[in-house]
Parts: sequence; structure tokens; C-alpha cells
Amino acid sequence: MLPVDEVRLNFNPASLIALNAVLGFLMFGIALDTRIADFKRVARMPVAMAVGIAAQFIVLPAVTFCLTLLLNPAPSIALGMILVACCPPGNVSNILTHRAGGNVALSVSMTAISNLISIVVMPLNFAFWGGLHPTASALLKTIALDPAEMVLHIVAIIGAPFVIGLACSHWLPRLTERIKKPARILSFVCLIGFILAAIAGNWRYFLDYVSLVLLAVVLHDALAFATGYACATATGLAEYDRRAVSFEVGIRNAGLGLVLIFSFFGGLGGMAVVAGVWGFWDIVAGLGLAAWWARRPLSSPAARSA
Repeated sequence: MLPVDEVRLNFNPASLIALNAVLGFLMFGIALDTRIADFKRVARMPVAMAVGIAAQFIVLPAVTFCLTLLLNPAPSIALGMILVACCPPGNVSNILTHRAGGNVALSVSMTAISNLISIVVMPLNFAFWGGLHPTASALLKTIALDPAEMVLHIVAIIGAPFVIGLACSHWLPRLTERIKKPARILSFVCLIGFILAAIAGNWRYFLDYVSLVLLAVVLHDALAFATGYACATATGLAEYDRRAVSFEVGIRNAGLGLVLIFSFFGGLGGMAVVAGVWGFWDIVAGLGLAAWWARRPLSSPAARSA
């Protein structure tokens, strides 16, 4: 069995183009659920928004970096963990926040703002933490990653679809109401289907290497949810907001990570396996946490006050 750092998973160019299209459609669906008022709402809850953004783009990558030092996985696995931590949240976080009885308005606003910020911050964050890593940095240098090229790629599959979707929600509200739910469901199903296809097409590699990443993914995901909750608690946010921040930090768009891994890293084994396993485990863990919180509703006004 080859070392995981030497494995390159297979994903043909046509499939990659389709996956980019599906991810763009997913971002379009997120934007359809977004209103200009969501951005204005940020002014009414600046502390909660600032905490959530900082937890995602500053604290989580730092925590992830420390976890990779503690676990000392193969360099490509460490890079995969760092990349996933730098990804923005997906709209699954909004659904889970609603299920958990958290602040859905905060969740929706934070998803929108985070995805816009990630266009620039994600490549810089990944280049910084990946370049700082004692073992993964050497691997990153051999790939010769160009952050500017990654920014352009992210603009194409996140920025443009998001702006188009936001324009539709603002200028075509009736059409948006009719298509937003089917678009959200269809894009999510397609994304899961492509992740499944990526795993099925490289099944032997996933069987060979999943044991190397499973513990790291489970711990990493638990730390992501805990990071969001801890940051919200430490800054005095109400439980209503803590639940929203927890899902915004805990749910990462692993599909975007997978696209970038096949586009820029040649399907590098450890990175791809981490993103693939995360994509499923993240949803399973999120559903479990949401169900647990749903059994503990926030009945008191104090728990809901921001």
C-alpha cells in the first residue's frame, strides 16, 4: 500500500466541471434564502456576528493547526484538515440551527457574510496555516499553490452564483419563493451524489486509508462545534445565539474543499479522504447535536435575549 501522501485519487475533468457547477448551484440556493435585510440585520447583532466570524476564520484554523501538531498525521492529512477548517459554512447549518431551536436569523446572516468573506480569506488562511505547518509546508511547496488563482476559482463557484442568487431574491421575489426550496434540496442531493461518486470511484483508496483519518475527522469535527460554542459562551452570548454560532463554526463546506483538492492538488490522497469523510460525518454529528438540543428547548426569555 502506497503512503497516503503519494496517492492521487481519480476524478476526470468532465466530472470536476460538473462538480463545480453543482457547487455553484448550491451557493445560488443559499443566496435565494438570503435577503438584503439579512445584511442589515448584522447591525442589530454586531457582537454575535463578530464572535461567529472570528471563531470561523481565526480560532478554528488555529485550533485545527494545534490538533494536527498533537495527532501528527501524514502531511497530506494535516493539509486536508487545515483546508476543511478554512472552508466557509454551508446552508445545512441554517437547517440544523432551526432544528436545535437556535437563532436562525443569526445563522442565515452569518452564512451569507461568511461565504462572502471566505472568497478572499479562505486562500490566505490556508496558505498561512499550511505554510506554517512543520511537515505539511514542504508538501505545500511542491504543489506550488497560487492563492490568487484559488481566489479566482472561488469567485467563480461561490461569488458569482451568490450575487446572482441574491439579485434574484431581491428583484424576483415571487419566482424565488417558488424555486428556492426545490433548488436547495436538488443542489444538496446532487452534492452528496458527487461526493458519493468520488468515493465510489476511488473506493479502494478510501478503504485503505479511511482508518488513518477517521479519528482525526471525528475529533476535528467535535472541536469545531465546541469551538463555536466556547467562543459564544466566553463572550457572553445567550444560549439562543450560542447554538447558531456552534453550527456556523461546526458545519464546513467539505464539498468546496473537495472541488479545490481535485482542482489544485491533483486529488492528493490524504486531503481527499479527509474531505470525503468529513462531508458525511459532519452532517451525522450535526444532526445528532441538533436532535439533542431540540429536546432542550429555550423556554425562558433570558435564554433568548441577545
